[in-house]
Amino acid sequence: MPKHSEVASRFGDKLRKLRKKKEVSQEELADRAGLHRTYVSSVERGERNVSLETIDKLARALNLSLRDIMP
Repeated sequence: MPKHSEVASRFGDKLRKLRKKKEVSQEELADRAGLHRTYVSSVERGERNVSLETIDKLARALNLSLRDIMP
């Protein structure tokens, strides 16, 4: 099993907490952000090195700023 970067893991943890706090499912977040649900799931598990554009999409989908979503 590949080792995930600490930054990707921290971002994934923060994204999951914010998503759950807003009571949004992974599928709903993915739909709002124009992403696939399995992609969002892998981001939350820290398995993806997410681009700034994708981080912006996720933040907007949760009605948050980039500052809010970064760990």
